[in-house]
Amino acid sequence: MSVTLKQLRYFDALSRELHFGRAAEACAVTQPALSMQINELEQTLGLTLVERTRNGVRLTPKGEEIALRVSRILGDVRDLVSFAHHSNRVLTGSLRFGVIPSIAPYMLPPLLPLLRDAYPDLELHVRETQTSHLVEELLEGKLDVLLLALPIKHPDLEEHKLFQDPFLLALPKQRKMAGRLRATKEMIEGEKLLLLEEGHCLRDQALTYCSLKQVDTVNTFGASSLGTIVEMVSAGFGVTLLPELSLGTEERGRELTVIRFADPEPARTVGLVWRNTSPRKDDFRELGRLAIEAWQNGPLAQARHMHESNKKQAGRDISAETS
Repeated sequence: MSVTLKQLRYFDALSRELHFGRAAEACAVTQPALSMQINELEQTLGLTLVERTRNGVRLTPKGEEIALRVSRILGDVRDLVSFAHHSNRVLTGSLRFGVIPSIAPYMLPPLLPLLRDAYPDLELHVRETQTSHLVEELLEGKLDVLLLALPIKHPDLEEHKLFQDPFLLALPKQRKMAGRLRATKEMIEGEKLLLLEEGHCLRDQALTYCSLKQVDTVNTFGASSLGTIVEMVSAGFGVTLLPELSLGTEERGRELTVIRFADPEPARTVGLVWRNTSPRKDDFRELGRLAIEAWQNGPLAQARHMHESNKKQAGRDISAETS
């Protein structure tokens, strides 16, 4: 008797769910059918892979090692099928695309029309959630490529940098800046710093720049979107660090003052991540090229131009006052 792909898929689901019922549901089979395949796999390998408990199952030490090997094997099989489907043309068929929440609302509006017009045969599926969930789903083969903030340090993943996205200081419009053209992190001291809830990489990046940990001056109040944060700032409840990428959307219709930081500016690196065994690297590089085009020519371009004009005007006004 030989090991089958069906047995490996069932065992992979069981190793992730640690529950026969949930694993069977994930595989769209009955629980007895899944249990039978697991038993046959154990007999073929001559190993006990799982221990049955009252609450579910627990992997044996050998089972944990086999689970890692099975995950890699199934990933190679998925990549083999993907190579066969996409070896002739770029960006055709299905593409499962993960994006983090602090990028998706700002990059997808200009990027999706570019993809639709240039590659009408592409069947795009978008998944928006936090970095840790996206990386886990990418490694499991549930997603093909991610758009997020780098670095993502994992030996099985490859990174492709796209552009730098500077952070700016956003304050209520009624705040007087006393002629300041550049912000410093010292200006945040004593302010109520409003940030996204835990789990968002944007929050961690802001805390790192400000040399802060979870302290009384940091308020996350369960916010999961930048839009909510910006509304709070606009209403006078605090300040925040706003990625430049979001300016064209988040400034619109709000009472904000947004200024750049003094050099060296805090920034995040935006890029793509995929499994280093994926055969679709040409697809992902083309996706990256279109993402850069969307970044350069989308709503951010107008917002950046407006900020440069405002900065020059502010400089002329200060010069006039001091002359």
